[in-house]
Amino acid sequence: MNDSILIVDDSPYIVDGLVALLKRKGFKPIAAHGGDEAISLLAGNKPDLILLDIMMEPMDGWETLEKIKANPETHNIPVLMFSAKKITPEEAQEHSLNIEDFVSKPVNPAQLLTSIKQIFERRSSVKLEAGVAKDAGHDAAIITEYSALRKSIEVDKNLLEVLKNSSGMNIPGHVVPDDDLQSINQLDQKIRTDELRLKEINDMFANVG
Repeated sequence: MNDSILIVDDSPYIVDGLVALLKRKGFKPIAAHGGDEAISLLAGNKPDLILLDIMMEPMDGWETLEKIKANPETHNIPVLMFSAKKITPEEAQEHSLNIEDFVSKPVNPAQLLTSIKQIFERRSSVKLEAGVAKDAGHDAAIITEYSALRKSIEVDKNLLEVLKNSSGMNIPGHVVPDDDLQSINQLDQKIRTDELRLKEINDMFANVG
């Protein structure tokens, strides 16, 4: 295993802990102690994955994410967000297209490693399936849509669980604010719609020829 992972957090303690964990698991970790340092490092390094904390100063994780995705050289690097801060429905809606997953702090090592594994496996699977579809003569736009749906559905499902947990929906007797409930229902409906469209494309692929 030679996958390189850039860890971005303004807490040296957290960075050192994650560097040690990832080294033990065979990854090549790269440390950045804040958003500015991460952007500078990315000018000369193209990691296979970025672990990005949200609550940082002076440049927070969302701003750092925007800079990463605005740069054509780094746009396609997958980003896994992590934070002790509860992600809001607005943040989930705004940033879900640009992230691969979200893990809450304190980071559970097993959960983090599972998320990393799933990200790499999904990207490899989607790339392989897209190649098969291309060889079969399918339209490039449909293949691009398929790849985007595969990612967005999985990310949205993870974010939906995060939103449900942070809203207290799973706590008996807890009253969920109307705004949170509306956002949760909207995301749930988006997932259902995307899954129907993905099935349509899968059927199209299966029926070729």
